[in-house]
Order: sequence, then C-alpha cells, then structure tokens
Amino acid sequence: MAPGLLRPARAAAKVLRIMQWNHFVPAFDEWFNKTFIKEWGERNDTEVIVTNVGMTAIEARAAAEIKKGHGHDICMFLSPPASYEDQVIDHKDIYAECERRFGKPLDIAIKSTFNPVTGKYFGFSDSYVPDPVNYRKDLWDEVGIVPASWDEIREGGRKIKEARGIPVGIGMSNELDSSMAVRSILAAFGAAEQDAEGRPNLKSPGALEALKYAKALYEEAMTDEVFSWDASSNNRQMLAGKGSLTLNAISVTRTGENEKIAIADQILLMRPARGPVAHLGLMHLMNAYVIWKFAKNIDGAQQFLVDLAAESRNAFLASRFYNFPTFPQLVPDLATLVAYDPKAMPPDKYRFFQDASGWTVNVGYPGYANAAIDEIFNTWLLPMMFADAASGRLSPEAALDMYAGQVVRIFDKWREKGKV
Repeated sequence: MAPGLLRPARAAAKVLRIMQWNHFVPAFDEWFNKTFIKEWGERNDTEVIVTNVGMTAIEARAAAEIKKGHGHDICMFLSPPASYEDQVIDHKDIYAECERRFGKPLDIAIKSTFNPVTGKYFGFSDSYVPDPVNYRKDLWDEVGIVPASWDEIREGGRKIKEARGIPVGIGMSNELDSSMAVRSILAAFGAAEQDAEGRPNLKSPGALEALKYAKALYEEAMTDEVFSWDASSNNRQMLAGKGSLTLNAISVTRTGENEKIAIADQILLMRPARGPVAHLGLMHLMNAYVIWKFAKNIDGAQQFLVDLAAESRNAFLASRFYNFPTFPQLVPDLATLVAYDPKAMPPDKYRFFQDASGWTVNVGYPGYANAAIDEIFNTWLLPMMFADAASGRLSPEAALDMYAGQVVRIFDKWREKGKV
C-alpha cells in the first residue's frame, strides 16, 4: 500500500498548535481548517490543532498563555503585538526564507513586525486587510456628492441625515474598527501618535484639526451609537439600511452578497477618504503571527508560516479578497481578480483594490509599530480621545492635551525598557 494510505493508522510524529481568530469570511476558515491544515499536516507528519477564537478574546488568551508559560505554538494577532517582544522568538529566519523564495515583502509587513531599536522581528505577517470607505450609492446620489474626501463625507453625511434621518457610522468606541478609523482621520490631517523616528508626536496642529473635524462630523451627521460601537456594529447598521457610510473591510458587502441582502447591491466601496494633508488609510487588520519562546514545536511553526505565505493566492481567494498578500509576488494576477467578480453587483465593485498596497499604512505610521504603539492601541486611547472631543465631554484642545500626555508617559515607560 502507498505510505499515504497507511498514515491514518498511526499517530502523527509531531503536533503543532495554532490559535487564531474566527474569520469574518467563513469560507476562509473552511479552507484553512479543512484543506490547508490537513494537507500541510500530511506532508509534514504533523497533527495540526487549530483553536479559533473570537477577535476580542485573542489578547486575553495570549496573556494567559504567557503567564502559564505554555499553550499554543503559534498565535495570530490582528494588530502588531510589539509588547510581546520578549516572549517570542526572533522571526527573522522566516522572513529571510520567504524573501529568498518569494521576493521582498511589503513595507507594511516589516513596519508591523520589526523593532528597529532592538533589531528583532517580533512577529511575521503573511497578509493584511485594507480599510475602504463603504457607502450607500443611492443615498449619496440623492445629494449629488461622492464621498471621496473627509469634507465631502461631512457635507454629504449632513444632507443625508437631514433628509432621510440616516447617519454616517464611524465608531469612536473601545474596539478595533474604531481604533483604525480614528487613525485614518488623524493620518488624513497629517497627524499620528509618533513621528517617523518613533518619537511621541500626538500633540500637533493636525491632530487638533482632526478632533475638531470629528466633533463637527458627529454633531452634523452621526448619532451617539458610535460611542458604544462593537466590531460588528457598522456591518449591522449598513446591511439593515440604517447607515449611509462607514469605514470597514469588505465583510459588509461579502455578508450582503452571501446572505442575498438586497441593499448590499447599493453599498459601494472606494479607497480611504482624502484629507487636507494625506490620502491614505490605516489597515483594517494585520495578520501578525508570533511563535512563543515556550512553543514545543518551534521548527514546525517556522516552516508552517513560510508555507502559509506560499499559499497567499489560495488565502486571498478563500477569504473573498479579504486577506491581501504581504508578499505580492505570490498573487501576480491580483489586479485581474479584483477587476471582475461575478458575485458582486456591480461586478467591478472591488476594482479599486488594485492599488491597495499604495494607500494602506500600518499601525504606528509613519514609524514602525512598537511596544508603546501597541499599548496605546490596546488601551483604546485614541478612540477615547475622539469620543471625548466629539461628544463634548472635553473640548478638542483639552482632549488632545490629556491624551497626548498619556502617550508621552507610555513612550517613556517603554523607552526605559529599551524597546523604543
């Protein structure tokens, strides 16, 4: 008998344990868990055990494993996990092997997983998720405005809300979507938590203008729902016909297509809005894998991540254009694939993704992700700052002063630890 037919009769020689999220596009988990994992395990004589958890549970599960000193070999995060640098291996060999086989990765991958101060790769990224504008074409056509800029979003959003009572839905809450959205607003106004050299830089004229803009947008075009947003709120609002515009990955439109929700045909997409300084947007998610120092199968984990990157085209297709490759050479026909999708209405709905790598930036932009940025991200400081300014709990000036001070203190803490 062929060796492959005998294999199920005995236990695999090795075990590899992986923790990652429940993907917003179920077809991806179907491919990953039932096709890729099975085939990889057979090729490598390894039993692969995948634990899928909700996106809000990853941080807590990871912290618990670190405290115990055992658990999964690989853990996937949705934003750069720089604060865990001391608990993970150096992933440089994985990047080196991928670059040797596939070519150079995008800057967004390196800036999300490399610490230039310590010279360590604290993670590995095979893919990222862009964060486009999702808008109701029928509503925006009624007011004669295309929401291509933040000024146009404010003007059109106000007119739609006045005429139809349907608000813009951009979160200012303690959750991941809000965190990315407010960073996109900051970037559009030329502001960020840090500068390109990794120095705290939140208190700036651009940040103040961004907060004043967010306050006006909330007062004119939104409702207080955005202050209690969760990661699915914008999806639900848009697909229920109760929102005119949001920032989100394509989970909104893909859910609408899969569930045949009629209004989904009216939801179009475009690149992040243009601001007075920049025309770009933060990634929606970053697939950032780490291998713990306490992992029992470090060699297998490293090989797995190289092989996962090699499957970037299958991952891109299985995720329905959700997971964009950080090694773009592996999906050479990406522009052709997104130009025509028979499941979409219209079929060229996703064409704008052809140059997504040119307008999507990392958490920590214009610098690298680092432990201070990671702490700021996971303590929700920026969405809280925007919420305080927009709601009137604090003036924009007072909110900026207070939160910029917290940012400086966080940077000081991690500088003392030698991480920034």
